[in-house]
Amino acid sequence: MHEFKLPDMSCGHCLAAVTEAVKEADARAEVDVDLPQKTVRVESGLSREQLAGVLSEAGYPPAS
Repeated sequence: MHEFKLPDMSCGHCLAAVTEAVKEADARAEVDVDLPQKTVRVESGLSREQLAGVLSEAGYPPAS
């Protein structure tokens, strides 16, 4: 399980975009978004670095 802080995530559209981007990269991924905390937890076969890249490409770069 990988957890990312996404400071640019602020609404339901963001939640959908983040979920869709991860699912496109790994259809079997499990995505749990906590919008108020601006965090996303992902269970995936992809590495943390790959997931960070997917999130960044979707416009939601993880905070360091």
